[in-house]
Amino acid sequence: MTTATEPTEPTGPGGSAAPDAAPSPARPRRRGAGRGEGTLAALLLSPTLVVLALVIGYPLLAALRESFYRQGEGLDANGFVISGDRFAGLDNYLDAFTGANGSAFWNAFWNTTFFTVVTVAVEVVLGLAMALVMHQALRGRGLVRASILVPWAIPTAVSGLLWRWVFDADGVANALLGHQVLWTADGWPAKFAVIIADTWKTAPFIGLLVLAGLQLIPGELYEAARVDGASSWRQLRSITLPLVKPTLLIAVLFRILDVLRMFDLPYVLTGGQKHSVQTLSVLAYNEASNLHYGPAAAYATLLFCYVVIVAYVFVKLLGADLIAEARSPRAPEDRSARLFPRARRADRTAQAGVQG
Repeated sequence: MTTATEPTEPTGPGGSAAPDAAPSPARPRRRGAGRGEGTLAALLLSPTLVVLALVIGYPLLAALRESFYRQGEGLDANGFVISGDRFAGLDNYLDAFTGANGSAFWNAFWNTTFFTVVTVAVEVVLGLAMALVMHQALRGRGLVRASILVPWAIPTAVSGLLWRWVFDADGVANALLGHQVLWTADGWPAKFAVIIADTWKTAPFIGLLVLAGLQLIPGELYEAARVDGASSWRQLRSITLPLVKPTLLIAVLFRILDVLRMFDLPYVLTGGQKHSVQTLSVLAYNEASNLHYGPAAAYATLLFCYVVIVAYVFVKLLGADLIAEARSPRAPEDRSARLFPRARRADRTAQAGVQG
């Protein structure tokens, strides 16, 4: 009599499964698993989204709506005086570009752009120099790193008052120069005062971010460079700057977005009515203080669009650079061999001698 047996999988030598054995079918995923995870994620994110909608979304929409209205008195079609808010359409935006307020808007726009370009460029150079100094193995390095945070930790309003005392007519700056300069008056001295004060405060921020990037660079690259006879400038150009570039670009992006919204430093340092240091934020504040809420909202909306455009372009360029690096990654050893072949050959000779 024969008995029926269940078919067994083919086995190879030693009882292991044969190489050509078909894999067991995967278990089907539960249909409701993905939907349940999406619902849970939405529930967990909903409090944050509600807060963002109340804190950012509603004020933004309210300012956008306000920019289409004007306040004050006017005449209707029958010649009667009417007061209060009236719909103005795009008149506030047209006046900002070509109308009665055009000169004030373009002056504030160019001042904002000028401060952004100059201060960020100076802060990048000084921040990189600070990071290189703090990265060296010197005595008291921890104290230097802690003390460099002091200017950045001081509130901007307090920093503005401090530099206002320094740039006073009888202040420290004129005493050191031996010349009477009206730093807080209108003109180029006021621009230089704002640039110096902003650089003093925020250059340490870039320095600390760059220092974090420097600490990730392997020391073997610099050893290979020294063996190959590379100078300090060649090491900076071929090793330090390329490898610290992602961190430096992030620091520059943060500073660009911060300077574009500059308000408190020029307002406290030189006052809010100086033509040469009036930024878009200061202009919007002055218009709102004069109860011109429509033009003020229009200026604020234009500033918001300016910041979004700059951030978008910068992020697109930064993202393309990172994607290109991810597609063709180079290990530190490959970079060392490519830049400094003599050190690579010396290393291979030493390894061959040890093995022999």
